[in-house]
Amino acid sequence: MTRWAMVVDLRRCVGCQSCTAACQKGNDVPLGTFYTFVTTVGPTGIYPTLGMYHLPVLCMHCENPPCVPCCPTGATTQREDGIVLVDADRCIGCGACIMACPYHARTRHPTKGVAQKCTLCASRLKEGQQPLCVVNCHQRARILGDLDDPNSQVFRLVNTAFPIQLLPESGTDPQVYYIMPTGGR
Repeated sequence: MTRWAMVVDLRRCVGCQSCTAACQKGNDVPLGTFYTFVTTVGPTGIYPTLGMYHLPVLCMHCENPPCVPCCPTGATTQREDGIVLVDADRCIGCGACIMACPYHARTRHPTKGVAQKCTLCASRLKEGQQPLCVVNCHQRARILGDLDDPNSQVFRLVNTAFPIQLLPESGTDPQVYYIMPTGGR
């Protein structure tokens, strides 16, 4: 069984927001709402050793997602392959899952009131295609693959590039890994 994970190489990300635009357009995300966005961190460090990097943020599709058990209707579920989804037909818009996410990766649809988030473009994956944010990253900073497949690039990067996970203290075991830039941190 595939276990989806993403590696984001922050040494390659230039903060262009191509991932954000592709996701919004391809998923018909309402204006002012984001499933993924890129924030700039820095400058950090002490002169003359300063650094700055761009940090793409999306649903982490956590191994232990806090958004699943808090949903009173069962609208938020985790598939066997690790993807966390929201069933808009079952969502009552209570916001419990939005509050439970330590990554602030969920939002409420501005007119429907239901929770929404990144799905890793699950429908595209089903067709054998990569998510829109991966396809449209001209710097190739985003890599999606099977974390359990020793032949996948994601497996190799997670096991050799020493990536970090955001908020490890939360116990969520996010399945989005970041390769940090060097210098000025």
